[in-house]
Amino acid sequence: MFTIKNLKENTNIIMKETAGPFTVCEHIQDRSLDPVNAAAEYYSSKMNIRQRQLLCQVTVQEGIVLQAGAMQWMAGDVAATSGIKGVGDFFGKMIGGSVSGEAGIKPEYAGNGVIMSEPTYKHLLTIDVSKWGSGIVVEDGMFLACTARLKRSIVSRKSLSSAVAGNEGLFNLCLSGTGYAVLESVCPAEELIEIELDRDVLKIDGSLAVAWSADLEFTVEKAGRSLIGSAASGEGLVNVYKGTGKVLLAPVA
Repeated sequence: MFTIKNLKENTNIIMKETAGPFTVCEHIQDRSLDPVNAAAEYYSSKMNIRQRQLLCQVTVQEGIVLQAGAMQWMAGDVAATSGIKGVGDFFGKMIGGSVSGEAGIKPEYAGNGVIMSEPTYKHLLTIDVSKWGSGIVVEDGMFLACTARLKRSIVSRKSLSSAVAGNEGLFNLCLSGTGYAVLESVCPAEELIEIELDRDVLKIDGSLAVAWSADLEFTVEKAGRSLIGSAASGEGLVNVYKGTGKVLLAPVA
């Protein structure tokens, strides 16, 4: 049995959002400062530049997966495993991590207790994966945590040119199934634009897509019908998402 005090009732911490086993904790101010840095911290807080942590509830029925190195502390009867189910699974995750830019082996936590993640100045986005069709594809380096029941796989672009010309990675992490995931984003959730496609097309000039449905086809095309038309319009190549699904879009790079 354990008791946690001065966390949820702390007046300097906002329990901003809860989704499944995850709660986003936002520190209003960083008060562990010397006088020299106090003014900068004060104005940073006013601009919503704050430290955030993820509080994870682990139960016997629901374990969680956390990005490697992201655990700050844990309480209760919680055990960490590698999540590897054999030699083939080990090499598959190592190869997948090397090509996707994500840590291939992510610790899985099971038991009964809580885990707190390391603080970050990035915004934490909670995602209900079941609302993204057959899965959600995540931009490189954004994964922080997910429920253990979700399937994690590596998906590739339709072509090498799609990755090179679109200034995107060739491989990405895909989460599928029923459960929740938490992503780290430089852009807050209230500024993200969600575009839902129904057998339609979305064209984006630049790497602004944060995540997208695994059902969508990703390609790179000229902005105009011809190379001369693209040059005349001042646009070059654009990232194109086709089909039925959703795209989470950042308004700025």
